[in-house]
Parts: sequence; C-alpha cells; structure tokens
Amino acid sequence: MPEGPSIVILKEAAAKFRGKTVRKATGNSKLDLSRMEGRRVRALRSWGKHFLVEFSGFSMRVHMLMFGTYRIDESKPVVPRMSLQFDNGVLNFYSSSLQYIEGRLEETYDWRIDVMHEEWNPRHARASLKSQPDTLVCDALLDQKIFAGVGNIIKNEVLFRIGLHPASNIGAVPPKMLGRLITQARQYSFVFLEWKKSFVLRKHWLVHTKSLCPRCGGPIQKQYLGVTQRRTFFCPRCQPLFRSNEH
Repeated sequence: MPEGPSIVILKEAAAKFRGKTVRKATGNSKLDLSRMEGRRVRALRSWGKHFLVEFSGFSMRVHMLMFGTYRIDESKPVVPRMSLQFDNGVLNFYSSSLQYIEGRLEETYDWRIDVMHEEWNPRHARASLKSQPDTLVCDALLDQKIFAGVGNIIKNEVLFRIGLHPASNIGAVPPKMLGRLITQARQYSFVFLEWKKSFVLRKHWLVHTKSLCPRCGGPIQKQYLGVTQRRTFFCPRCQPLFRSNEH
C-alpha cells in the first residue's frame, strides 16, 4: 500500500496538471467520471494516503489500496480505473478506490493529523493516543485518524529506531518515549520521502523484511500483531515490551 510519502511524490509528479482542464475522463469505475470533463483542476493535494484532485465545488479522492498504481503520460495493458486526459498529458490510475468529495476539502479533512502536512500537530496526536491507553503501539501508528500517511514500513522502522516493542500498549509507554514515537512518525516519513525519491529506500531498511538485527545481531521476529494484523518485524532484545499491569 503506498504510504504518505509516496502520495507526496505522486502529487509532485502530477503538478503539471494543476490549472489544466480535464478534456476527457474515462475508466472502469462505476462513478460518473464524465462529471470532471470540462472542469479545471484547482489544486492537487495529498492527505495521508489519499491523493486529491480538487475542482470548484468538489474533489476526486484516489486511494490506491494495497496494489494500486499510477502512470503519467503512459499506460498499462489494462483498462485503468480512471484516466484523466489533459491538453498536456494524461493521468492514469489502476486498482484504486475512487470517491467524490463534495464541498471544500477542509470540511472533510483535518490537516493536523497528516504527518507530512505543514499543519501537523504533535500535541493533537499525543492527546489522541492518551485517550486510548489499551491500544497497541503497532495499531496506533497505523491509525489514520492519528497518523495519516503512516503505513506498515514506517511503523516497523519507527518502532525499531526508538526501541519500542510493537505489542506495547500506549498507556504503559513512558511519556518521553511516547514523544519520540510521535516525533519519529513525522521525521521518518520525510526521510522515507527523500530515500524514495533517490530509489534507495530498501537499502536503508533496518528491520522491515530483515532476518537479523543490525544492532545486536539476533534474530528478527515477524508476527502479525494487533487488530490490524499487519506484518510486523521487530527485535525482541532491542525493543523492550511495555505493558500495563492489567495486561
């Protein structure tokens, strides 16, 4: 699933379509894509894992789910979910979820929880975390209502970097470490962005998909943890487990 930094890359790559008019909108979506024809793109924005094509009065939301892809000025040998044709090129999406957002985007999206947005608010994140003390940190990091844009890779790498076991519950995590969790969720997302742009992201993974810990040399465990049941890679030696007494 494309994480927040990958959607920022898409937004930057598609920037040439900002201010341009959609000449034709086609695809195998059940939505009436023709609604966008003849409409000028006011802005291209991202919120977490959502790519947003903003028009006057409404927007098109694209979520690429687990296996979605896009192509700019080229196509794949399959019918796209949505193809937007402009005078200066074409924007194609495949295996994606589409949804029209009515009205202003600010009425739907809270930019304070997008880890890559300038309005990101760490205090808001801390308050949200403290309101759910029983939640496992591996689930909390993937909660798009707290950390919009954080995905499984970022989750695994952040938890390893701060030395926190993914099965720790929020209420038992020391306050300073909780602060590091919040800070790193944002900071690592921007590091992810730069590595992704340079095509070296995989080279810098410390724990995700790895078998040996780069710190202690011990075995990395892979488990499917929490409510989300996503693949979780961690070192049981270097990432202490914090659990409340009732757990």
